[in-house]
Amino acid sequence: MKLDNFKAVTFDVYGTLVNWEPVIGGFLAEWAADNGVQATEDDLIQAYDDARAHYQTLRPAMPYPKVMKSSFAYICDRWQIPVDTARQDAFAASIKDWLPFPDTVGALRELSEHMKLGALSNIDERSFQWTLEKLEVPFDFTVTAERVGSYKPAFPHFVTAAFELGERSLVPAQWLHVCQSLRADVRPANDLGISCAWINRTSGSLGLTGHGAEAAVPDMTYATLAELVDAFRDQSLGN
Repeated sequence: MKLDNFKAVTFDVYGTLVNWEPVIGGFLAEWAADNGVQATEDDLIQAYDDARAHYQTLRPAMPYPKVMKSSFAYICDRWQIPVDTARQDAFAASIKDWLPFPDTVGALRELSEHMKLGALSNIDERSFQWTLEKLEVPFDFTVTAERVGSYKPAFPHFVTAAFELGERSLVPAQWLHVCQSLRADVRPANDLGISCAWINRTSGSLGLTGHGAEAAVPDMTYATLAELVDAFRDQSLGN
């Protein structure tokens, strides 16, 4: 499978382009320390991952900040700590603090010179605008959970992206989806026959378990987004 055969690339944003786990884990670890909760940051991240997957399935139209609030309440209940509503609100607002990985902006800028770019994200429109300002490189189209009224791993994001690409005279064989989440992205891409590159950033753990993640099989794997871009560049120069 040659990277330079693709004319469009879509991204799972959080975990792939944006390094959200340090903010989420740090916030929850501080909460745990303040409340005498005996749990590691990894334990708290896993609890958050379990909770958000549950609420995204239970209420597919729930805006992401409300998913975060509900997940925070779930974590409080799990460790039998009363919910501090001010802290709950602050947790949801921490989306503003999520920053791109160091290789993200340069990779997007280079890829945008050769192909169409799309974003397929389990986020709401307002929150996504905060992220777009940090990414610097515009997408040709975006598909948010708010737009389609659904959360990945359900299919509406991918179906909508296929329509967007068709509007640009591109066919599915020219489409590569790039992602970190095995659960929300690789698995549904497998089911739909979409070529998929897994960015296995070993510092992250969100989205790697549950809902068929163990059966996810990416078409290619890279440690970083920069590594994928290097491979694309090498193949292009080799032609």
